[in-house]
Amino acid sequence: MQTDDFQKFQDGIAGVMGFYGKSVSTFALDVWWTALKRYDLAAIVDAFNRHLANPDSGQFAPKPADIIRMLQGSTQDAALRAWAKVDQAVRQAGTYCDVVFDDALIHRVIHDMGGWIALGTKAEDEWPFVAKEFENRYRGFCSRSERPHYPATLIGIAAAHNNLKGFRNDRPLLIGNEQLAKQVLHGGTDQPALGLKRMSDGLDEAIGEGLHSRNGQAKYERKAG
Repeated sequence: MQTDDFQKFQDGIAGVMGFYGKSVSTFALDVWWTALKRYDLAAIVDAFNRHLANPDSGQFAPKPADIIRMLQGSTQDAALRAWAKVDQAVRQAGTYCDVVFDDALIHRVIHDMGGWIALGTKAEDEWPFVAKEFENRYRGFCSRSERPHYPATLIGIAAAHNNLKGFRNDRPLLIGNEQLAKQVLHGGTDQPALGLKRMSDGLDEAIGEGLHSRNGQAKYERKAG
């Protein structure tokens, strides 16, 4: 959540506890906020609703641990659904062509794991471990409510070859919901996830002069001593 979400969050907590005939102290509200602030507000609202409707635990007022349990279950479900899309795409479409999924987080996770082409090189006996790594990375982003930068397209073998030869690429294959995939395509970036920039010559010279000056001063002090 963002700081701007605090008032809505506070009102929501007060409303839920009021439903159970309980009030919320300032201390309790701080505990709730600290426990849940890393999650998205919409996901928190959904978790509270599912707790209220739960026939086993819904009769009792929730504690932060109850809602976190709901949220972690949600992230696990989301990770499993995302991996199912990836698994099906690799098996049916392969990694020869470019692809765009309807979930931007899939792009970022696959990018961090080495890319679309690298994913296609994995052997069948490696696949369960690949799945687990994907799910853990995906859940990590979800639990932190991160919306990281991601590549607009996952580059396949054909496009990688065409880029080297200067040939034109075919349009990417859209995976999942077509409209959402188009939004992912237009919202991506071609910038690297880890920023790398070579130091300028001017700064390099300034640092060199500074080091030279300090070394000279150190030699002088040793001689003087």
